Amino acid sequence: MTTKTEAQRLRKPRRSRYRWLIYAALAAVYIWAFTGIPFTGIKETAWQITKSITTGIFSPDWDFVYLPDGEDLLRGLLDTLAISVLGTFISTVICIPFAFWAAANMSQYKTVSGTGKIILSFIRTFPEIVMAILFIKAVGPGSFAGALALGLHSVGMLGKLFADEIESIDGGPVEALIATGANRLQLLWFAVIPQVLPGFLSYTLYRFEINLRSATILGVIGAGGIGTPLIFALSTRNWDRVGIILLGIVIMITIIDYLSGAIRKKLV
Repeated sequence: MTTKTEAQRLRKPRRSRYRWLIYAALAAVYIWAFTGIPFTGIKETAWQITKSITTGIFSPDWDFVYLPDGEDLLRGLLDTLAISVLGTFISTVICIPFAFWAAANMSQYKTVSGTGKIILSFIRTFPEIVMAILFIKAVGPGSFAGALALGLHSVGMLGKLFADEIESIDGGPVEALIATGANRLQLLWFAVIPQVLPGFLSYTLYRFEINLRSATILGVIGAGGIGTPLIFALSTRNWDRVGIILLGIVIMITIIDYLSGAIRKKLV
């Protein structure tokens, strides 16, 4: 008992020492981060600009909700929704074979699954904004470029999540089908896909929510959606139009999040 008590007493100073070292390291990181940000001060007109922005946002331009002969809020939101739906569909179809490629339990060789994981990680390194700029150069500005950018960018994240779902399946049904002489296609269809399908659908809906938020920004660089009238309103300082656009984005995303969350609860 005495030896055990002495050992515990010796551990306490070591733990407190390591804890203070961690705190000191975190403090050093934050100090370094703040000192690296140049602070040039606040402009004299900052209050006036802030007041005009706030006044315009809280008095939205309701006439912009629907315009019979031009771009309006409803068309922009529907365009954004279409971009996110098409982008999610493209990424879901493409990432399924990559997910089975990257899953460690789908191959006897670690190098095969490792190569798939490396490719998915490589795809995830490119932000959707960068991909949208590349696709705008390739296919021209518009919604199609935005859908392609979201679709390709989402392959990396969805593929990783799908691969993790495949790796967590129960091996019992697979072993039972192997014992009956089932081929590889039958194993996938009857043992693997029924286990991973609810997770695949849940992750797809979750990614759709993320793509919907991203699609609202892609129009800023010319990739279609509600971002295009938003950047025009910001550049012309039309704050009441900015207000109605932001209000429309908030309402659309809130409704989609609620519906998607309700569906995902039933799937999982």
